Amino acid sequence: MHNFFIDSNQIENDKAHIIGQDAKHISQVLKMRKDEKIFICNKQNSDRYLAKIDKVEKDEIICSLIESADNTEPNIKITLFQGLPKSDKMEFIIQKAVELGVSEITPLEMKNCIAKIKDEDKKISRWQAIAESAAKQSKRCIIPKINKVEKIKEIKDKVKDYDLVVIAYENEKNISLKDILKNNKTVSKIAIIIGPEGGFDKQEAKELEEAGAKEVSLGKTILRTETASISMISMILYEFEL
Repeated sequence: MHNFFIDSNQIENDKAHIIGQDAKHISQVLKMRKDEKIFICNKQNSDRYLAKIDKVEKDEIICSLIESADNTEPNIKITLFQGLPKSDKMEFIIQKAVELGVSEITPLEMKNCIAKIKDEDKKISRWQAIAESAAKQSKRCIIPKINKVEKIKEIKDKVKDYDLVVIAYENEKNISLKDILKNNKTVSKIAIIIGPEGGFDKQEAKELEEAGAKEVSLGKTILRTETASISMISMILYEFEL
């Protein structure tokens, strides 16, 4: 069953009004008709409903809200700070991270980043669209936010905002992610920091550790940046959700 997001002002009593591109997608691409059912999520409060289509127009779909639907969000909130990778790897990382359940993603400019962003606003807009598409596909209740690109010095000041911040660091040989999670069973807000293709600069890792972040190993092999982010999110969700 398809999943769509709307703003609070598009809900009136037990009726929901889907407009814009989503309305065109429903009518022209999916070719849905009266009485078919969909899920609708309120962008502002993440409420999710099972809805029935009452009327299909070119630019508007009117639905009746039948009942509240199960919340699909993880109990633990995960923020991904991702060192900027080259090519289209960031798009892949965003898509998979959203499918898995991250709450937000911040692209991170680091010393060993090869990629350089020329038009940040345009790039962020595209990444946000990818996040929304992934959220619809995976039936999320929220659309995770893609933040503007930040630098390590800005992230250091944010470490205190999380219950736990973990760094996937290839030079850490003794402490695994599993070790850290075992000792932090009650956390509800986690940030993970993944380096780019070139990995963490030693000074960057040191500064983050001094700010309170925990360096961890993800295993004996060295993972690609896109593999590391997906693996780390999966491991955390397994520990806390499954």
